Amino acid sequence: MTKKQKTNAVRMLEQQKIAFDLIEYELTGDQVDGVTVANKIGYPVFVVYKTLLVTAGSNKYYVCIIPVDQELNLKSVAKEVGEKKVELLHLKDLLPTTGYIRGGCSPIGMKKLFPTIVDSSAENNDYIIVSGGRIGLQVKLSLTDLLRMTKGKTAVISNSKND
Repeated sequence: MTKKQKTNAVRMLEQQKIAFDLIEYELTGDQVDGVTVANKIGYPVFVVYKTLLVTAGSNKYYVCIIPVDQELNLKSVAKEVGEKKVELLHLKDLLPTTGYIRGGCSPIGMKKLFPTIVDSSAENNDYIIVSGGRIGLQVKLSLTDLLRMTKGKTAVISNSKND
């Protein structure tokens, strides 16, 4: 039997003795969007969150965690972090900045600990599901533990895609 390779996120959760569940799934095709992942793992979209990075210029990065069926409100994020303007990090910069790839970007275990904001909608859930650090792996844990691991806070930073 082959031993599964642990991601930085899983290693850090274990080191901190955080209670979590690993959820693995098979990916067919190249759809790595969060709604597809939520459907694959059998959880409602309101508990499955995606991790997005924004930047306010050179070496100013912020991690934003929002429900997979929502869109990031850049103005809200900029206001929350005290910047005039933020923009999504270019995809080519994701791996060098975080150590993770698109579809496998976990808020836990990045190369550096960046200021982190979780959409306040997570406060309504008993748990939150985020990427486990690679495509095909999700981590289910409490919001309290996620905030502790990322030194994060909650704020309203997303909109419905129909707004």
